[in-house]
Amino acid sequence: MEPFVRHHIKGNCGILEFGNISGNSLTSNMLKELSQNLKSLDSSKLVKVIILKSSGLKAFSGGASFNELKTLKSLDKAKDFFIGFANLLNVFRTLKKFVILQVQGRVVGGGIGIVAACDYTIAYEKAEIKLSELSIGLGPFVIEPAISRKIGSAAFAQLSLEAENWKTAKWAKRKGLYNSVVNSHKELEISAGKLAEKFGNYSGDAMKKLRKLHWKNTEHWEETLKSNAEITAKLLLKDATQSIIKKF
Repeated sequence: MEPFVRHHIKGNCGILEFGNISGNSLTSNMLKELSQNLKSLDSSKLVKVIILKSSGLKAFSGGASFNELKTLKSLDKAKDFFIGFANLLNVFRTLKKFVILQVQGRVVGGGIGIVAACDYTIAYEKAEIKLSELSIGLGPFVIEPAISRKIGSAAFAQLSLEAENWKTAKWAKRKGLYNSVVNSHKELEISAGKLAEKFGNYSGDAMKKLRKLHWKNTEHWEETLKSNAEITAKLLLKDATQSIIKKF
């Protein structure tokens, strides 16, 4: 399966899906396409709410594509890759419509940033999370503002330091990353659909204003995330990090 990003509209709900046979990890092209598709759905007069999900029943996302990370040998290329994450988070930040997220499996690294950027997350009970960056010579600099906004600085610090430990879906819900945890993949689909139907009946203007309120005081992300992308890019090119990345 080639990496893909695609969307369709069902009723007044825009459904956006991405996939990659490598654990739904994210390539630079996928990051760009996710940004473009979100903008398209946000601007559509047919859409009142967006559902985001990934392919299959296993991992939600393995974060950054290691296959691509291995090819990044210059600062400019490395920075461009991580700016892809920064741009995507900034798109989430500026959307007018709520994004409901379905998390069907484990989430690693940059994938947690996407989870944190969504407005309401419903997760399968086995959807564990791990912020693994430190263990591979990097750090979650680009996604930190999004995660800290959702779970607070103390929980972010714990997550970033315990880089080799999986946290349960219950932990993620308790900290505020997940809003709801369900017992089956079928229930995950049903719950997301029902919530989207509810949102679809609400006032579009009211939801737009409420979302803006939820995201207040994040305007500085436009520059902060890009600056943080350069920090991550420089770390990626360090010899110690390169030797770890090669093993994947």
